[in-house]
Amino acid sequence: MLSQPELLSPAGNLETLKYAVLYGADAVYCALKEFGMRAAPANFTPGELAEGCIFAHARGKKVYLTLNTLPTNEELARLPETIRDARDAGVDAFIAADLGVVELCKKYAPDTDIHFSTQAGIANYAAATASYHLGAKRVVLARELTLTEIAQIRDNTPPELELEAFVHGAMCMSVSGRCLLSSYLTGRSGNRGECAQPCRWKYYLVEERRPGQFMEIGENKGGSYILNANDLCTAPFIDLICQAGVDSLKIEGRAKTFYYVASVTSAYRRALDAYLKDPMGENFTLPDDVIDELDRTSHRHYSPGFYFGKEQALQTPSHTYVRNWDFIGTVDSWENSIASCTQRGRFLLGDTIEALQPDGTVIPLTPEWIKNEAGENVDATPHPMMKYTIPCAAPLMPYTLLRAPKKPVPGEIADPDADTTVCGDC
Repeated sequence: MLSQPELLSPAGNLETLKYAVLYGADAVYCALKEFGMRAAPANFTPGELAEGCIFAHARGKKVYLTLNTLPTNEELARLPETIRDARDAGVDAFIAADLGVVELCKKYAPDTDIHFSTQAGIANYAAATASYHLGAKRVVLARELTLTEIAQIRDNTPPELELEAFVHGAMCMSVSGRCLLSSYLTGRSGNRGECAQPCRWKYYLVEERRPGQFMEIGENKGGSYILNANDLCTAPFIDLICQAGVDSLKIEGRAKTFYYVASVTSAYRRALDAYLKDPMGENFTLPDDVIDELDRTSHRHYSPGFYFGKEQALQTPSHTYVRNWDFIGTVDSWENSIASCTQRGRFLLGDTIEALQPDGTVIPLTPEWIKNEAGENVDATPHPMMKYTIPCAAPLMPYTLLRAPKKPVPGEIADPDADTTVCGDC
């Protein structure tokens, strides 16, 4: 059991790992090119993993490597090399679900901790205790558990066994991700990190004798998304999760952008720090800016998940995102009231923007001028990755993120529920 709860953030690549660490994560979890449950992100090479471990460890943070797919016999032959590479890179733990993978981790990296993945389906204290006896330092609990059930697991397991639970992000509609829907419909298995997310698709009914006549199921004007789960958000009751005995608070999103990971990590850092100021108190108050920050990333409608019972694990009849802000750039350096930036999205001279810094502070800005790399005054930042400078009286830290309120596009329906973008981030 940890002395105080850990904030654990995702990293789909080395850049995201650095932002997660700088924006407040106590640990990050990531994957190499094989054996991780997220095939969509770039993931890490052994060299990048070593660099990430050096970066994290120099700042007192940890790195966990996911090996949580269910490998075939043919793939198993390549796993020892992967384990050795990760061991030599300096990872602090392996996250695994397959018992064969667990045994190979013990054999080839005996000094590295093992965490049992949420794919192992740890839903009771007997399973958690059995995992501990099999060598688990930590178990990642099933997402379907209530706060009461988590507290019961904590009370009936060895105190040395750490408990980890998801606190934010996309939720699979299936039990702890044990889903065959994508594999059956598309040939892309969610258990291989390749989920096509058919649960997010829009569905109609077709009557047998009326082929081609698609009938709305009728949940709302946008159609029906009968399998679609809301995003999890636990910031308002993070105190209750900690008091239930959770050691590690896990943010979902290894396929998310570094802006998303930095912003959400920053918000939960502020929430957790507010709780840690008085962990024994009964009057936890969430800082006002936490929810404001969580509304500045692209997300589905929020719900408390299963923590208060399954009736609270809401499914909004839509697979749409709430997108109220655009990520527009990063700050590379600041000197003499001038910020040197890299473009990540377009903004115009006269726009009011925000700067989110690694320490969590947010600074509103309305730049009086924009200059391109040649020092010429420009009216906008239209080119991807262009270098530019803007004035800013307040010092800005490296790795500061710039964003702007989303502008309505002519002809576009402003209602976020009308957005039908298919998610690729879970």
